[in-house]
Amino acid sequence: MSDPTIPAARPVNPRFSSGPCTKIPGFSLDMLADAPLGRSHRAAVGKSKLKEAIDLTRDMLGVPAGYRIGIVPASDTGAVEMALWSLLGARPVEMLAWESFGEGWVTDVVRQLKLDATVRKAPYGEIVDFAQVDFDKDVVFTWNGTTSGVRLPNGDAIPADRAGLTICDATSAAFAMALPFDKLDVTTFSWQKALGGEGGHGVLILSPRAVERLETYTPAWPLPKIFRLTSKGKISEGIFEGETINTPSMLCVEDYLVALKWAKSIGGLKALVARAEANADVIADFVSRRDWIANLAADPATASTTSVCLKFTDPRIRDGAAFAKAVAKRLEKEGVALDAGAYRDAPPGLRIWCGSTVETSDVEALMPWIDWAFAAEIEAQSKAA
Repeated sequence: MSDPTIPAARPVNPRFSSGPCTKIPGFSLDMLADAPLGRSHRAAVGKSKLKEAIDLTRDMLGVPAGYRIGIVPASDTGAVEMALWSLLGARPVEMLAWESFGEGWVTDVVRQLKLDATVRKAPYGEIVDFAQVDFDKDVVFTWNGTTSGVRLPNGDAIPADRAGLTICDATSAAFAMALPFDKLDVTTFSWQKALGGEGGHGVLILSPRAVERLETYTPAWPLPKIFRLTSKGKISEGIFEGETINTPSMLCVEDYLVALKWAKSIGGLKALVARAEANADVIADFVSRRDWIANLAADPATASTTSVCLKFTDPRIRDGAAFAKAVAKRLEKEGVALDAGAYRDAPPGLRIWCGSTVETSDVEALMPWIDWAFAAEIEAQSKAA
């Protein structure tokens, strides 16, 4: 046996991490020169930057008029927690989970808020059957499973005349997938995903129905300051106009603005979605022509176009977890794919971020390296036997 031939071409940018994700093409620190560093976020310049970020978010995502958009602490996690603690308890709840972050929201609602929720789960690679969900209840779910590589293909199963609220963690979907805001009452994300922004800040989008709930319902549990969205029974409008609950990083806000303006310059949401789909298509084509690797998503209709998760299926593999880790390690050692291993709670395999800031040419250049790393590890396993 001979060692597999190393491919000649390499990805220009080997950053395929699923969060924080790769920066926009051509990024440099010089792009952040306009950040108002050392200034108060409550000064006119700080408020204007935050308001600009909110306005551009609305424009880029197509968020309807009447929906509030706020920049909140603690990334997507903070945004989801604010929604859960502030809104749930008024109606029965259904929790939908098909990956680790969805499981985390189940834990928070059932064990921390101690609500008697209906919990529907699906294994990694599948999503729950939305036809069985009772939307007269408040329903909590992730749009795209960052750790499982599956997504909701559309919002058709969510009724327009629902009585409950829909609370959607869309952190690895926003800016790379079209979100039906008329079907979503709460939408959350972090800009460190599809736009490659810096971590630490979350975005919370509320429908008029969610605002009505906030103003007419008081939870039975105390709310810490960082979760409070109302004052004296009315929504705190300042949060949705650039007055953040705590001090934001103006450097991170500037970075988000740079990414938003780049996105607008290439054609907006339509172009962002097309970039992610083109990247995922490269991997889908690669997988379709090999019998030793498969998409973790059981149904191609639900396969993610951002966090693409792959599993090795070759019967010669004796220890799936060790094999997958070794392949990922080879890719990282060669500098062709950084942080491409599966999430720690997910089935062993690879996870390749294909979001909108990734260049399709880099995904194409990576594919022969996966061939190489697989063959090299099969060879190593054979020699060790």
